[in-house]
Amino acid sequence: MEVKIGVQHAPREIVLETELSAEALEAAVTDALTGKTALLTLTDTKGRKVLVPTDRLSYVDIGEPTARKVGFGAV
Repeated sequence: MEVKIGVQHAPREIVLETELSAEALEAAVTDALTGKTALLTLTDTKGRKVLVPTDRLSYVDIGEPTARKVGFGAV
């Protein structure tokens, strides 16, 4: 699952791939935004942890990864 996180006062968004389901990601974001946790903590597919303070979250985009196209087909 691909996740894009917008952070206030940061020029770029955080993009990571995780093995969590969409429901688990939504629950983690909801817990962070409702004040149950001070940090949004996610682990990517390579085992790296991403910690974002909840007061700095702008948006969280949860979506499926796009498959890379190979070849010279018409666009």
